[in-house]
Amino acid sequence: MKLAIALMVDPMALASARAELPKGPITLVVPFAVGGATDVVSRLVAQKLGERIQRTVVVENVGGGGGAIGAAKVARAGPDGNTLLMGTIATHVINPLSMAQLPYNAQRDFTSVSLIAMVANVLLVHSSVKARNVQELIALMKAQPGQFSYGSSGVGTPPHLSGELFKSMTGVDMSHVPYKGGGPAMGDLVAGHIPVLFDVLSGAASHIRAGSVRALAVTTRERVVSFPDIPTVAESGVPGYETWTWNAIFGPAGLPRPMVDELSGALQAVTALPDVQAKLKELSATPVGSTPETLTTLVATETAKWRAVIQSIGGLKRD
Repeated sequence: MKLAIALMVDPMALASARAELPKGPITLVVPFAVGGATDVVSRLVAQKLGERIQRTVVVENVGGGGGAIGAAKVARAGPDGNTLLMGTIATHVINPLSMAQLPYNAQRDFTSVSLIAMVANVLLVHSSVKARNVQELIALMKAQPGQFSYGSSGVGTPPHLSGELFKSMTGVDMSHVPYKGGGPAMGDLVAGHIPVLFDVLSGAASHIRAGSVRALAVTTRERVVSFPDIPTVAESGVPGYETWTWNAIFGPAGLPRPMVDELSGALQAVTALPDVQAKLKELSATPVGSTPETLTTLVATETAKWRAVIQSIGGLKRD
C-alpha cells in the first residue's frame, strides 16, 4: 500500500521540483586547471548532481587569475541556473581582499547555493630535498638562503597564502612560483622542477599515497583523519600556524529563490550520499553540504579571518 501511494505522489512532486530547476544543461565552471583539487571535487559533484536532478552537468575549466577569470565568467552569466561556479576561499575571500581590479564583486555578483567540503592544505617536497620534517626544511632553507622556491596553484590562492605565512612565521627565504592550477604545479614538483609545493590536500592525496612526493605537514590546527601520520605545521615547531580552504557552489546574482532551494537541497543530498562521502574523505576533504545561508555566513566569517592573515604578512604582491 505504501509503495502504491509513493508511486502516485512521487511523479507529481518530481515534476514540481523540476519546474524550479534550470532548463537544459548546466555548466559548472571550475576556475582552476584540470587535475587540481577543485577540479577533482567538481567532477564528482557534477556527475552526482546530474544524476540527482536528471540534467546534464558539464564541467568547464576556466583557469587563471587565482580563480578570478572563471569566477568573473559566472558573475556575468544570466540568472537562469545554467551556469554555476565551484567557488573557493580564493574566489570569494582572498581575491576580494587582495586584488584592486577584481572583475567581480564577491558579495553582490553571486548567489550562495551550498558549501560542499572543507579541505586542509599541505606542505610537500620533492624526494631529492634532504628534509624529512618541517624543522629540517627550515634549517636547510636558512643554510641556503635564496636557493629554494615553492610552487602554488596561483597568486592569492590558499596554497600561496600558506607559503607566504610560512615564510613570515619562520623567517625563511624562498621565492614563489605561481601556476595556473594545482595540477600543473604538482606535475612540476613530481618532475623535480620545483623543490617545494603548498597544495590543497584533496588534490595531493593520491600523489602522497603513491609516494611520488613527500608530505611534511598539513596546515590545519589538527591532523587530518585520512593522513593521521602527517603532523601539522603548528606541532612541527611553528606554533599558531593555520590555513585551510573549501569548495562551494555559487550561482550568478539574482537566481530565483525556489531554484536556489532546489539546487541546494539536491547538493545537500548528493553530499550526503555514502559513496560521495567516502570519495571526499579519500580525497582528504571533509564533506559538508549546507544551506545557502550557512555558506553566506561562512564567506563573511572567512573574510574576517583571512583579512587578518593577509595583513600579518604585509599584503599580497600580485605578479
